[in-house]
Amino acid sequence: MAKLLLPVLLAALWGWVMWRLAMSRMKSELDSKSCPIDDPALEAVVRRLGRQVGIDHLQANLYAMEAVNGLAAPDGRIFITSGLFDRYKKGQFTAAEIGSVIAHELGHVARGHAKRRMIDWTGQNAAKMALGMILSRFIPVIGYYIANFLATLVMTGLSRRDEFEADEYASALMVKAGLGTAPQISMFEKLSRLTPGAGAGVAWLQSHPPTADRIAAIKSRAAGWAPETTPNAPAERE
Repeated sequence: MAKLLLPVLLAALWGWVMWRLAMSRMKSELDSKSCPIDDPALEAVVRRLGRQVGIDHLQANLYAMEAVNGLAAPDGRIFITSGLFDRYKKGQFTAAEIGSVIAHELGHVARGHAKRRMIDWTGQNAAKMALGMILSRFIPVIGYYIANFLATLVMTGLSRRDEFEADEYASALMVKAGLGTAPQISMFEKLSRLTPGAGAGVAWLQSHPPTADRIAAIKSRAAGWAPETTPNAPAERE
């Protein structure tokens, strides 16, 4: 048993160290290639969202990257890429639609997805190592490949769960802020038309649930919120 557990523990430790290094590199990258967003209309939307989560001076940041994307840093900062911002400045997206992306990223922060993914990723790394060792006893050579494939399926499922949770949070926050879910839906529709199949250039749709499923979930939630009621207040950020 000890011979089996030691490699598993070492794999978990290695995964944790690699995650911490990746987070450190990400922070350095974001610090060196980002700045606060300077756009009155968009800043007004950000402040409107911030008031609903108890942050009077919520700030979104601009990250120099051509891909269309939004992201939440482990330290709680919210970013949109210059690729997305440039399209907004050209009139392809509205301030409210960009706000839906920011609301989604706030959802990742509020739900603690960065921390949870670190735990999940470390645990999956250890489980993959253990399963690979076991399978290799019965299926030499390809045992580790099977274990890696199964671990990837699990991680994909967890990632999709996080995205749906962030979408749900964003819907509630957008409604609370008086923006409604329409900008969230139209944002997804525009991105889908921009690059059908979530192709290169729209990183925000890559490795995510199918866009049609996300839109359907948003519409279903909105239909369940009667006009005279409001959804539960978004959870406070961790």
